[in-house]
Amino acid sequence: GEEDYYLELCDRPVHFEKANPVNCVFFDEANKQVFAVRSGGATGVVVKGPDDRNPISFRMEDKGEVKCIKFSLENKILAVQRTSKTVDFSNFIPDSSQLEYTQECKTKNANILGFCWTSSTEIVFITDQGIEFYQVLPEKRNLKLLKSQNINVNWYMYCPEGAVILLSTTVLGNVLQPFYFRAGTMSKLPKFEIELPAVPKSTKLNLSERDIAMATIYGQLYVLFLRHHSRTSNSTGAEVVLYHLPREGACKKMHILKLNRTGKFALNVVDNLVVVHHQDTETSVIFDIKLRGEFDGTVTFHHPVLPARSIQPYQIPVAGPAPVTSQSPVPCKLYSSSWIVFQPDIIISASQGYLWNLQVKLQPIVNLLPDKGRLMDFLLQRKECKMVILSVCSQMLSESDRATLPVIATVFDKLNHEYKKYLDAEQSYTTALEAGQSRSSPLLRRPVRTQAVIDQSDMYTHVLSVFTEKKDMPHKFVIAVLMEYIRSLNQFQITVQHYLHELVIKTLVQHNLFYMLHQFLQYHVLSDSKPLACLLLSLESFYPPAHQLSLDMLKRLSTANDEIVEVLLSKHQVLAALRFIRGVGGRDNISAKFLDAAKQTEDNMLFYTIFRFFKQRNQRLRGNPNFTPGEHCEEHVAFFKQVFGDQALMRPTTF
Repeated sequence: GEEDYYLELCDRPVHFEKANPVNCVFFDEANKQVFAVRSGGATGVVVKGPDDRNPISFRMEDKGEVKCIKFSLENKILAVQRTSKTVDFSNFIPDSSQLEYTQECKTKNANILGFCWTSSTEIVFITDQGIEFYQVLPEKRNLKLLKSQNINVNWYMYCPEGAVILLSTTVLGNVLQPFYFRAGTMSKLPKFEIELPAVPKSTKLNLSERDIAMATIYGQLYVLFLRHHSRTSNSTGAEVVLYHLPREGACKKMHILKLNRTGKFALNVVDNLVVVHHQDTETSVIFDIKLRGEFDGTVTFHHPVLPARSIQPYQIPVAGPAPVTSQSPVPCKLYSSSWIVFQPDIIISASQGYLWNLQVKLQPIVNLLPDKGRLMDFLLQRKECKMVILSVCSQMLSESDRATLPVIATVFDKLNHEYKKYLDAEQSYTTALEAGQSRSSPLLRRPVRTQAVIDQSDMYTHVLSVFTEKKDMPHKFVIAVLMEYIRSLNQFQITVQHYLHELVIKTLVQHNLFYMLHQFLQYHVLSDSKPLACLLLSLESFYPPAHQLSLDMLKRLSTANDEIVEVLLSKHQVLAALRFIRGVGGRDNISAKFLDAAKQTEDNMLFYTIFRFFKQRNQRLRGNPNFTPGEHCEEHVAFFKQVFGDQALMRPTTF
């Protein structure tokens, strides 16, 4: 059912006019735009991207078949290739000339294979004989050659995220030459060779563009090679080989993803996962190169994270006016042979006129990955992981799916490892700022708090406080879990928030486990804090030794008596505060604070007790029961009269 699919197509696809003899469809990977060009542009061009819901439409003269059409970044300039020698340009900048201008490729006898925009005014022509890097000058309506390089090219590929163009060179096509573009410069990176599955029999082109993809995974650029047969004869099935392409230094083979099947495949990258679609079985698998694989000394081998599953069945929404759309939506043919995939996460069906983004669903994965440690490693790397992780924590503490303590400890440690990394990064950022580093310094980056940072308040609110409320949980297990979480925080040297200690104490008190409470305090398992001391003071009526334990703690924290009273009153522990000032002798002018606190509890008898106590105290200290104007108790006296009457006020204050 629904709960089993972990991949889905986005619910708001880009819809465009389907490809037909009159309408040609083009996709631009840099801007992620679909161009529908009708009759060479004469009857209109419609451009749609995933973010802009309002498409760009225009007409252009039909000057022959369009081979390639793309906007520069920010849709400033349109480039159209119609012949193998030239590219035509027109400005889409407000108040600039609308006249087309043309650039011919520089190399004699070369044919233009295509072009890529690398900025809003920089463009690269790729020809079968090399690469030409131009700056476009829209106001002058011409181009200036910045740099060119001669090299035999079979085909090319562009990765806009990394601003890298990859050229396939040599007769076999398996020597790849990358170029990197940045702010008007073109740099040649070291070339590398793709290991073909076996020694090729013929000397014709062996490496097909179909079997290569480029994508950024965990912030690093990789070239992915789909090798249809493994190099080792004993292993069957295709594999995906990942070559890491760094900005500096040589390209290196790093990972091999074992597919254990053969046939037609397509690759996407979603949320740093490599997704491999298999057309024959109409299923997909995902790989996570951050999860532990088998390392053979040079490369790491990975198996699919989960069993193969289809993309979730998808209904094509029926467009049209509301009354008409009552007809049932059409199921979409998944894994259709007319699908074309683009990096990182795009699937296009030109025949149906849809562009989708592929998405990962995390919730179903929870039940497909039984190993909780591995599940956590996996989830912590995902973008939208927070609520899913918290639900896994709740689930492993539930009656039906209860995990063992060692497993629970592992999960807590993995979470706190991430949490600590973030706290440390925050700390060094603050230290650097205090040391006078300017915020604008390029080295100084405020750490980004990702969803993988699950702090104590998240755990308390969503998991632990709910868990301790459960009636049917064995209390020993509840306390063990709370202590396990505190142990884990301590292990990572994270200061434990007092509300966690309070939760432990409340749970112990609820089950009358005072001896345990005493031990925890005696051995400092629960760290000293003022809120904790106040909580202990409030327990005095159930457990008399708590009073002394609390005062000892406050003394260790060298707290002033006034502050202790303030803290107790803020926690509405009015009687505990009262007992405290009786015990330590008093200070003046605090009666109003007590009476305020007592009134807030809306317990009239408590107010009565406190009021009488201070009248007696006034008698004892000053020989007169009345409050002095300095004590600001007028409204409290009025309130007392209103509730208990004048008679009660006149009663002699003797004890």
